[in-house]
Amino acid sequence: MSNSLQPRIAVLGMAPYSPPTGNRLDKLRLDFNENTVGCSPRVVERLKEALDTGLLAVYPDYARVKSALSTFFRVAPDELLLTNGTDEAIQVLVNTYVDDGDEVIALRPSYAMYRFYSEVAGAKIVEVDYQPPAVAFPLTELLAAITPRTRAILIANPNNPTGTAINLSGIGQILKAAPHAAVLIDEAYYEFFGITALNLIWKHPQLFVSRTFSKVYGMAALRMGCLFSQAANVKYLHKAQSPYSVNALAAIAAEAAIADTAYIENYVTEALAAREMLEIGLERLGIEYVPGSANFILGYFGSRAIEVRDALREKAILVRDRSYEIPGGVRITVGTREQAGRVLAELEKMW
Repeated sequence: MSNSLQPRIAVLGMAPYSPPTGNRLDKLRLDFNENTVGCSPRVVERLKEALDTGLLAVYPDYARVKSALSTFFRVAPDELLLTNGTDEAIQVLVNTYVDDGDEVIALRPSYAMYRFYSEVAGAKIVEVDYQPPAVAFPLTELLAAITPRTRAILIANPNNPTGTAINLSGIGQILKAAPHAAVLIDEAYYEFFGITALNLIWKHPQLFVSRTFSKVYGMAALRMGCLFSQAANVKYLHKAQSPYSVNALAAIAAEAAIADTAYIENYVTEALAAREMLEIGLERLGIEYVPGSANFILGYFGSRAIEVRDALREKAILVRDRSYEIPGGVRITVGTREQAGRVLAELEKMW
């Protein structure tokens, strides 16, 4: 008997998202923009101290971590939503503000989850393209795409996979042009960029800013993030969110992570030095790249993009092919200077 149960039309039309996450632990992981040396030792110590059978038997209590995070990010507790990674922040925002058939503006290429959750919601997705090779933020084109039907605008800043960014003046222009739309500025790579829109949330009631603990904090496996906006908006977001979507261990780890500021500062310093080292090395080899503002570089390897990815994989170095959406593009997480040196040594053998 055939199964007559069919999903929604929006789901039927979606392409499946299957990130290549298998068999990565024993390799140099320069493919997902993770922290390549791991989280602060204080995080592991705090988890060991906290972990017992009693903790796992009860639903999470977020009061302590919300207080710590609100102080750290300099917002009020009711201006902060804890989320299961940035993915849930995107999902909750879309679920709260976007109806079936509404327009959502997203950039292309960018983080796949913007399109993913918009498609699940049945939204009409209006894509604005980054233009190679410079792939600068297409502000003029985005402003032209805003209409009265626009309900959400989803922006990664800096953008993944281009590494390019929009400044606060540009964000201000978008907010002015779309007072009727929820505008998300996803700041997953803020620590490497240093410019934030968080201080604009009190001036612009339609602004949302997200942060993640998956990148610089080295806690991708724990799935922890934050979504910020005015308190009235956060109340609505809470209504569209499962009450216990962030697990207790993630909350405990986040509190420990923000306490070790020296660890984060040292890692960012090392990553920025590695980024400069990789840029200089690519220039020496005559390989074009995009000067970026995050913890990765987009290199242009032409018709050899797949060859480069596979050759590095043979040496247990993982990088991300993006040539399917940016001709010749390969994204390389910068890691540490020692790790960047390993990549350059292998590229030198190929060039």
